[in-house]
Amino acid sequence: MKRALLGMCILALAGTVVYAGSHSKTSYQDDVRPIMENQCFMCHGDNAPSLEEFDADKETYEARSQGPRMSTYAETVEFVKGEETGALMRRLDDGSNTADGNPGNMYDYLGRTDEEREKNLAVFKKWVGHWTLKRADDLTEKDKEKFKLAE
Repeated sequence: MKRALLGMCILALAGTVVYAGSHSKTSYQDDVRPIMENQCFMCHGDNAPSLEEFDADKETYEARSQGPRMSTYAETVEFVKGEETGALMRRLDDGSNTADGNPGNMYDYLGRTDEEREKNLAVFKKWVGHWTLKRADDLTEKDKEKFKLAE
């Protein structure tokens, strides 16, 4: 009887650990997108130009305070490990990964306070998994394997 009770307790604890572990993963939908909705979509939302449109007329879009659209998971991933590899990281970095210590040009938009920016940056870093400022041509296969990017 004691063994059966002990076995059930162990199974219950194991189930709790598995359940907790499965919900602690940082995902685009649950963690990153809400930050982007609050902080980024004013300029990078559904009404923003596609990357191709932006690249074709960058000056006009920048004058309108619009950047390339990043309102879906697929669009955002392009700026992490696609054609625009590292762009998201270079722009959001707090300066701790740069030689000059200067933050990226979008870091200030991560929040209204230093604390909020740090908290939101930590979510992005956890989601990306491999915070690198490298461009696509500079990534190694090992680099590529380190990206997490859960949808």
